[in-house]
Formats: sequence, structure tokens, C-alpha cells
Amino acid sequence: MTPFQSAHGGELLNLYLQGEPLLEAKENAKHTASWDLSKRQLCDIELLLNGAFSPLDGFLTKADYDSVLANMRLASGALWPMPINLDVDEKFAALVELGDEICLRDQEGVVIANMQVSDKWKPNKTLEAQVVFGCEDDSHPGVHYLQNEAGSVYLGGKIVGVTPPLHYDFVDYRHDPRSLRENFAARGWQRVIAFQTRNPVHRAHVIMTKRLMAEHQAQFVIHTAVGLTKPGDLDHFSRVRCYKRVLEHYPSNTADLSLIQLGMRMAGPREALWQAIIRQNFGFTHFIVGRDHAGPGRNNRGGNFYDVEAAQKLVMSFQSELKIQILAAPFLRYVEQRGEFCEESQLLAGEQGLYISGAEL
Repeated sequence: MTPFQSAHGGELLNLYLQGEPLLEAKENAKHTASWDLSKRQLCDIELLLNGAFSPLDGFLTKADYDSVLANMRLASGALWPMPINLDVDEKFAALVELGDEICLRDQEGVVIANMQVSDKWKPNKTLEAQVVFGCEDDSHPGVHYLQNEAGSVYLGGKIVGVTPPLHYDFVDYRHDPRSLRENFAARGWQRVIAFQTRNPVHRAHVIMTKRLMAEHQAQFVIHTAVGLTKPGDLDHFSRVRCYKRVLEHYPSNTADLSLIQLGMRMAGPREALWQAIIRQNFGFTHFIVGRDHAGPGRNNRGGNFYDVEAAQKLVMSFQSELKIQILAAPFLRYVEQRGEFCEESQLLAGEQGLYISGAEL
């Protein structure tokens, strides 16, 4: 386990073992209880191991979990708004005692990590849904996953990495936090804006990001989530091809694309803050928070789950504690009479402006 520092961001954990400790961990994995990681758990463990979830060094303990729900902070006081736990079924939990080491495998049986179990408990999922997602509505994809798919017992404890999860698609665009920081440094990029997206990028996005690039004298990266997004979203294979074409509309050496294996929760304001901390760990200096950022859209009563400005307001309220500058995405409308996109505040009397959402696109 080694820390890494650079001009882009603070200390970054790397939980992968090397040398003799790695050989020992592989041998230990042959003799311990083994848990097959779900798709979401694979996303989480990848970002734990490569430092994207710094300062976490494993799955949350009970004390950290309780503190995150109550205060959006770890028990140490460090800012962290999202519970990250290893959820398992009761059958497996019964095999595990506190202090045991367990082996965590991918769906093909490859040993990804070993975990020292320090905590085991049954969470109050109703409370977790209310606090993290702001509702108990089963039509919310995060609530539905929590109540219907996640295991009934949580395990907490430190982990050590054995084998990095493998990906075979778009490998040139996959960067861990250390490699992306080094990429920025090698290119001389001192100020870099991250743009989180799970939908295709359209013209309004290009215009908005170009204006922010000019205002902040910064380069720009589409840092797209390709782990788990909202059920029904366009597949990431199609989206990445769209992003590659969109990059042609930016000046040379000012914009790029990078993929992050993020298991989104669609938790709105809390998730926006979580995503800002993650982008800080990747070495970005600026992060765009959009309207209804990380929200799942409409609830079963026809309204939004979150106020459209709630995410921006929450993340901005923590600006003084973050090492990344938060940029609130302006809301643009297309004015046919002028043939251009304008912010709502710039509309003249009688101008309505046209708008298309990412979902509608």
C-alpha cells in the first residue's frame, strides 16, 4: 500500500500489493472463504484499490458507515458522503467471524483482493434509503437496488489488491488516478475541467464547456461513467463513439476523453459531492456540476426526485473543504431568432428559447 502525490491533487492511496506480500496474499486466498463480487462491487473495489476512493482503504466499518449517513463524513471527520460497503447474503455472513481474512473474486473466479473483516452488521436499509436517496420510493433505481438486490449483511474492513480487474474495451481511454495525473503533467495541463456524463454529449454541452474552458483558462476531459449507470441508459460502447466524434469540435490538445468504472447510485446531491471528491483524486482542478446532477429523473408521481439546483447548492456549500473548484453548469436555451445558445438570464423579452434534455436526446 503506497501513497502518491503530484501537483494534481493530494495524497492518493494505492492498495495493490507487490513482491513477496503479493505472493503471500495469493497463497492465503487458496485457504479462505471466497465471495464472488457483484457488478457493482467490482466497480467499487476497482476504485478502492486504485485510489479513486481515497481516503478509503477498504469497505466502511460500522462506525464510518453510521458517520457517513449522519454527517457525510467518516468517523475521522474526513468528508465522504457515500456508504461503500461489501453487502453479502446471510449464508456467507454466517461463515465469517470478525478478524477473518476473506478472498474477493470476480465473476470468473479471479482473485481481485483479500479483505480483513473488522465489522459485520445488518443495516437499517430504510434509514439508508431515506438519508442517501432522500426517499423510499422503489421507482428510484438506487432505492430499488438497495432494497431488492443488495445483500442483507454488510462487511467492513481493509482490503489489499491482488489482481486489477481486466477490461478489454477502449483500453487507451481507461486511466487510473495515478496515470491520469501523470498524463496531465506530461502534457503540461495545469488546469483541467472534468465533465461527468452518462448520456451522449450534444451541442449545448459543447458550447457550455468551451465557455467554461475559456473563462477558467483550462483544458477539458469528458470523464464518462462506464460502470453502472441508470437502467435503460444508452450502452457505453455507443456513447464512447459519440464522445470521440464530439472531441473533433474542440481545438487540438485542449480536450480529451477518459473512462471511469463508476457504479453510480443516482443519489443526486450526495452523489454530486461524492463524484467531486473522486475527480479531485483523479487530479482534476475543476468539476462541472449540472442541474439535477446524478438524479434519476422523474418519480412515480411525475415530479423530479431532487430539486434541479439541489446538487449544485450542496456541493458548493463544501467548496472550502475541497481541493477542486466546483463549476455550476449554466442552463442554456437555443434562441431561434439569434441562432445561438443563451443562458436563461440572457434571454430578451419575448424570447422563450428551446431546450432538449439528455434523456430526450
